[in-house]
Amino acid sequence: MVVFVQERQLWTNPVNMIDQVSTRQYRAGFYLRSRFVALFAIGALCAFFFGCSSAADSKQQKAQAAAPRAVSVAVAQVQRQDVPVYLSGLGAVTAFNTANIKSRVDGQIMKVNVREGQNVREGELLIEIDSRPFQVQLEQMQAQLFRDQAQLRDAKLNLERYTSLIPSGSIAQQQVDTQKALVDQLDGTVRNDQAQIDNAKLQIVYCHITAPFNGRVGLRQVDAGNIAHASDANPMLILTQLQPIAVIFTLPEDVLPNVAQHMKLGTLEVDAFSRDDQTKLAAGKLLTIDNEIDPTTGTAKLKAVFDNRDNQLWPNQFVNADLLLETRKNSTVLPTAAILRGPQGTFVYAVNADKTVQDRAVTVSLTQGNTTVVTSGLNPGDVVVTDGQDKLQRGSRVEPRTGGPSAGPGSAPGNGGHHEAAGSSGSSGASAPGLSMSGS
Repeated sequence: MVVFVQERQLWTNPVNMIDQVSTRQYRAGFYLRSRFVALFAIGALCAFFFGCSSAADSKQQKAQAAAPRAVSVAVAQVQRQDVPVYLSGLGAVTAFNTANIKSRVDGQIMKVNVREGQNVREGELLIEIDSRPFQVQLEQMQAQLFRDQAQLRDAKLNLERYTSLIPSGSIAQQQVDTQKALVDQLDGTVRNDQAQIDNAKLQIVYCHITAPFNGRVGLRQVDAGNIAHASDANPMLILTQLQPIAVIFTLPEDVLPNVAQHMKLGTLEVDAFSRDDQTKLAAGKLLTIDNEIDPTTGTAKLKAVFDNRDNQLWPNQFVNADLLLETRKNSTVLPTAAILRGPQGTFVYAVNADKTVQDRAVTVSLTQGNTTVVTSGLNPGDVVVTDGQDKLQRGSRVEPRTGGPSAGPGSAPGNGGHHEAAGSSGSSGASAPGLSMSGS
């Protein structure tokens, strides 16, 4: 029985297995179709949303492209401050006094009492020349004077005797006159002897060479033991006065009347700057203006005096001299880089509150290095463009940034780098070389 049951089960199992397989295949196909439909629906939904977002982004990009782009520019604020007006000229340092020390007598140099480069005082002994020959000559002249004085006294006594005999008629008038002439002759001889004595004493003084003024000794040309001659072409040493010291510089002839007018009001200050025009060396006072103008250059020489206590100035040194003519109070100033020039004249780009720019015509009164003074067109507190003007036009939107090619009005002469006196130039944001001023 057991065997039969097992065989029956084996007989019926293939049908059941076919039914089960068919059911499983149907269910698997249904699941696959349902999953495919779901994935398709999800993909279509994603594509829809992606298309919508792309269209929105495209519209936004087109809108941004259509809108004007902000230009990044450097700006500075217009300020009100005092502006010094300088006149600049090229000059050279000149010793206030220079002496070529030479011997006025012939003789041997006994001693040189100074060192090269030593600072000496007026009257200090520099060089000693052998004075013994002149001392001997002095003693000879003194002896001759003593002899001639004795002869003069004898002649005077005889004249008195002769004069007393005239009333009695014991002597001729001619003899008295002759004795009187002899007295006068001997008196002249005594005076000549005295002059020779004074001359010998003077030669002894010349043997002791002293400093004619306070100054600095240069490199000496002779040493002790050499023979000095009054006719020597080369000096024994050169003495220069460095304190005070002078600077001679030139200015155009057109500004001389203005300088002369301000000189009547008071002493004008002069600053000396180094060759590179960056380092201030000394401050002094204007002394005088030369009495003539150089016709070849159209300039005149001016002389300034400096105390030079720290010895920053040396003779023949090249310097840039700046004459402070006046100080303009409460001036409206802005960086020179902000000034532009067009067919209608000078103008600037002013930044409005909505970050747009507007071109404004301005009247330039003075350009002083990196600072320009205007008399109209701007007010203190206005903001102007100092860099990037080539990309702007009226109504352009900007993105301001501080700083730029110039440091602004705060970098006026005397505050930071050195200045350069100039008037309004023909190029944007630059000052003309040399010296010129617009306005009064």
